[in-house]
Amino acid sequence: MDSNLHSPERRLIELRMEHADLDALIDRAGEQVPVDELMLRRLKKRRLALRDEIARLELALDPKEPA
Repeated sequence: MDSNLHSPERRLIELRMEHADLDALIDRAGEQVPVDELMLRRLKKRRLALRDEIARLELALDPKEPA
């Protein structure tokens, strides 16, 4: 059971959830007046880093070329 908590598949799900949460947060932050540009840039940078990490993990779990 403990190994399932740290599995790459579970990590991928957690990263996707965090990415979706950031999407919603960025949408809400963009609607505020005045817009906090610094916070918005930081959130977008974090979202981009998550997307890169998700892509790396997906590639590791499902490589396109046979090993």
